[in-house]
Amino acid sequence: MGIETRLFKSEERKTKAEVSEFLRQLAEKIDAGQVILQKGNEELILDLPENLVLEIQVEDEDKGTKGTQHSLEVEIKWYDGETEEEGTLRLG
Repeated sequence: MGIETRLFKSEERKTKAEVSEFLRQLAEKIDAGQVILQKGNEELILDLPENLVLEIQVEDEDKGTKGTQHSLEVEIKWYDGETEEEGTLRLG
């Protein structure tokens, strides 16, 4: 198993409208090929290749007295030098 290094992390509450707007802006940056993440004095620049791996996962987790936490996880991955495309996911 490889060693994982966290380069950047952010977690904050937002309204649905704020999340939607952030995702629209993120989509534009992905399409342009570069995403710059900024929080405080932190900045991370990601230069994206043409082909990416998109992983979608939905989970429910029992948090005891807090109830059930629902999550929709969107993960975008790539490997250095990889150019092969994989399966097709569509939104309904």
